[in-house]
Amino acid sequence: MANSLSARKRARQAEKHRLLNASQRSRVRTSIKRVLAAIEAGDKSAAEVAYKEAVPAIDLSVSKGLMHRNKAARHKSRLNKHIRAL
Repeated sequence: MANSLSARKRARQAEKHRLLNASQRSRVRTSIKRVLAAIEAGDKSAAEVAYKEAVPAIDLSVSKGLMHRNKAARHKSRLNKHIRAL
């Protein structure tokens, strides 16, 4: 356990950041799953709408440092490829 005052504060901040990061990551994963669910259902218009909602969430996770930009680009590219294949 942290003994010094600054180490205790750091531990509090780390816990707060961990919870924020977890919620942001969950939001991104949920938006990706919505796109995949629409693709599985074969509904192109719903997939496109879900994709347009997912892209800003993915981009935000990159700017927050939760996801690497190449991983975000890979997700967007693959989702878009699946939508175009419908």
